[in-house]
Amino acid sequence: MDKPLVSLVRYDQPLEPVRRAVELCGGLDRIPADAKVFIKPNIVFWTKAVNFPKWGVITTSRLINDVVTLLREHGVSDITIGEGMVLGRANDTETSAHAYETLGYTKLRDRYGVKLVDTFQRPFREVDLGDGVKLNFNQDILASDFVIDLPVMKTHAQTMVSLGIKNLKGMIDVTSRKRCHNADPDKDLNFYIARLADPMPPILTIIDGTFTSEYGPAFDGVIHRRDLLAASWDVLAADIVGSNLLGHPPQSVPHLAHAAKNRGRSLELESVEVKGEAVEDHAQYHGWAFPYTEDGTLPVPMAKRGVAGLAYYKYDTSLCTYCSGINGAVLSAIAMTWNGEPWDNVEVLTGKKMQPRPGANKTILLGKCMYQAHKDNPEIKEMIAVKGCPPKPEQIIKALHQAGIMADDQFFANLDRMPGMFMKRYKDKPEFDQGLFTIE
Repeated sequence: MDKPLVSLVRYDQPLEPVRRAVELCGGLDRIPADAKVFIKPNIVFWTKAVNFPKWGVITTSRLINDVVTLLREHGVSDITIGEGMVLGRANDTETSAHAYETLGYTKLRDRYGVKLVDTFQRPFREVDLGDGVKLNFNQDILASDFVIDLPVMKTHAQTMVSLGIKNLKGMIDVTSRKRCHNADPDKDLNFYIARLADPMPPILTIIDGTFTSEYGPAFDGVIHRRDLLAASWDVLAADIVGSNLLGHPPQSVPHLAHAAKNRGRSLELESVEVKGEAVEDHAQYHGWAFPYTEDGTLPVPMAKRGVAGLAYYKYDTSLCTYCSGINGAVLSAIAMTWNGEPWDNVEVLTGKKMQPRPGANKTILLGKCMYQAHKDNPEIKEMIAVKGCPPKPEQIIKALHQAGIMADDQFFANLDRMPGMFMKRYKDKPEFDQGLFTIE
């Protein structure tokens, strides 16, 4: 059997490198001119409040524009760009509209008739993926003839890497996303993610390695300018190459291991044919898990500051996207409160699997899932429940105060502006070009 083709090229100018990457991995001949093509970018996060780092977080608009240009040259006119970005509130249509406008997608709509879809404003359809896995997928992508999957080349704090398969998580609804982050040790997040590509039409994956991210998937990661593209008509093959480029053997990435097993495939790099650049010439280790103490009770930066009387246990895969979004802010609020006086043996439980530990005087249950899991637990000495889904800022502040952690009441008031603080990392670094996220 022929090995699946993956192209790896330098992406140091517009259009031509994308054309070469696509040609090297099989071209566009299989896409007829009358096909319906759905483009799936990676917009993991957006805020209207401030300018924030998009490098290594969001698919470059240059790549989106180049792909649309190639499709138009090929005669394809029925093109949709769609994403289901993480939103802070239900029925928020303004954030996605602002993202599409800022990233230049509306220019592609006006110029070429490209349709723009916010999946949360569109219907979903339940799909049985086997082994008890049922998820609700956006109908537009399921009804398309071809998908062009445009993930960013990044690591991920829960799934190790986020590439072609993982990028498709943006095509399921909120209920399904929460279902993926479950407490089942056998059918966990990685088990679910491995199946996301299964119901899709044929997929051309083009991994955007213009910038790569360590400790992703969000704006607080460590970003590198790499100028790479990896492309394949085989999403698992693309992810094998992408994972190697990030310095992680695919065999060590649980969702890729599941995906390979489901397909009866090898994850060895030798199982794919790479055309263009050599993988080993560009592979570079990217960290993925946020560092915690050896016993997993505190983030390393807090431990180095001498924080005592607090156990904020390391996150696991059952922590859903929505609680994960607030988790870092809670840690920051606590860290800013530390004044050298130990707290009263407070522990914080997150996700769906964590258990209270002996010795804790106060147990904060952060989120509805933790509360439901432990609301009747007799082992908890003093329960402080934050029942929101996701927790509301005022609930969190109240809980911290009840535990004796006197966090600033106003800390969360400007939370939507916090991403802008990370822009200072990139000041006077011309390689981090904001123009790559606009379309002229």
